Amino acid sequence: MRLAISPHSTSADKAPIPLLLLCVVVSALLSSCGSSDSTSSTGYKKGTFAPSADYAAKCATPRSGTDPSTGKAFPDKPGTANDEKAFLRSWTNDFYLWYRDVPDTDWTTIAKPIDYFNVLKTSAVTASGKSKDQFHFTYDSAAWVALSQSGVEVGYGAQWVIQGTPPRSAIVAYTEPGSAAGSPPANLGRGARVVTIDGVDVANGSDTATLNAGLYPSKAGETHTFVVLDLGASVQRTITLTAAAVTSTPVQNVEVVPGTGGQVGYIQFNDHIATAEKELIDAVNQLKGSGVNDLVVDIRYNGGGYLDIASELAFMIAGPTPTAGKTFERTVFNDKYPNTDPIAGGALTPIGFHDKAMGFSVTSGQALPYLGLSRVFVLTSGNTCSASEAVINGLRGVDVQVIQVGSTTCGKPYGFYPEDNCGTTYFSIQFQGVNQKAFGDYADGFVPAGAGATGLPGCAMADDLNHALGDPQEARLAAALQYRSNQTCPAVAAANAEVGTSSAASEGRTFKSPWRENRILRR
Repeated sequence: MRLAISPHSTSADKAPIPLLLLCVVVSALLSSCGSSDSTSSTGYKKGTFAPSADYAAKCATPRSGTDPSTGKAFPDKPGTANDEKAFLRSWTNDFYLWYRDVPDTDWTTIAKPIDYFNVLKTSAVTASGKSKDQFHFTYDSAAWVALSQSGVEVGYGAQWVIQGTPPRSAIVAYTEPGSAAGSPPANLGRGARVVTIDGVDVANGSDTATLNAGLYPSKAGETHTFVVLDLGASVQRTITLTAAAVTSTPVQNVEVVPGTGGQVGYIQFNDHIATAEKELIDAVNQLKGSGVNDLVVDIRYNGGGYLDIASELAFMIAGPTPTAGKTFERTVFNDKYPNTDPIAGGALTPIGFHDKAMGFSVTSGQALPYLGLSRVFVLTSGNTCSASEAVINGLRGVDVQVIQVGSTTCGKPYGFYPEDNCGTTYFSIQFQGVNQKAFGDYADGFVPAGAGATGLPGCAMADDLNHALGDPQEARLAAALQYRSNQTCPAVAAANAEVGTSSAASEGRTFKSPWRENRILRR
């Protein structure tokens, strides 16, 4: 459930509870108020967990045909919804990082497997008071395969920055090349503001369902009418956008920054998806050929993805000197598995800095290019998550200096292996990642110009939607260039100091599919 646009709230600092969440809470409460008998009539027994394999692929609606992710027949067998829920309960008890904190809920008290999955998580909070596990989600398996392997997702090709409570705003952060949003006749550019969607006022309209449906269409062929105000324009215009399967271009705007004497390279990196491997290799080769000796990686809108690609990028930044034989990230599972990987099998060994391609979108085993830098500048926001944070943490672990400009990252030192069962792919936190120095405690994010273990040198700087990404006048890039020059921040950074410790909500959210906001391991 995506809640991009929220209705009016009775409190200025508290969004209304989503209906789906409310139903889950009620179900959880009901499950604790029933009979004292610990065994249900359908096999549930409190505190007793059968092996998850006993229930795997027993489906209320078995699939037929070939699984596109494996090329083999689907393993589904006839079963029931209770079989699916029993699988989820045992699987969670086996592999969930905080399995001891999960309420042991009778699977008969919640009808749908997905709703049952939603209660199988911890209710603990971080030091700042946010939920420790904000990352529990599911995906239709067919859609997951299409997105994770090729970057294909239904939409217009516009990434919106959303302020979800009135007065709301929806502004273009960037567009995908060749997409409906980025091509004629729409020609939406960064900074374009949406005024109405299908006649509903974005700022204060009460029909939030229409607003959400227009911003995030669910199927190809949907058509919605937008009134927009382009950056710098005084006259609004009306455009019609038709949803289609959009292929993401995760690496954009690779350039030598003008005015830096050919010394500073810039990469806008939006997603750790499979196609990013080739695009990052091409970007590093381009900048290496230009002779740059400093690099700015813009990951302000990068929510994560494949951890192996994060490792590849970290190597291509630093090269072999600081990384050879060192840990990029070591995965720590729950206390049942101190020495083995319970999902992939085998001894639990650290992920190194990959110096060869992993075969996502280029030939596996080919040597990766590298810049050999002892420092890197990263542009971040509260939308910078998971695999993107792993790049920061991994480089810091081998003493490559990371200079952070922007706002506090989202804080996701956790990850998981996707688990398909009966056509739904489940994502449940299974491990925490730590670097060469065994550090991974950044659940409240990395903080630019901050103090303590998660504070990094740099500047707190609000997002600048009035300039193109990669423009040396764009506030965050300009601040990085100034800090590079004299280790100071622009005067405006003082006014933005609160950005350093705020959440993404203070500067808007770039809502992406959950897959694009996490840390994913492959078997």
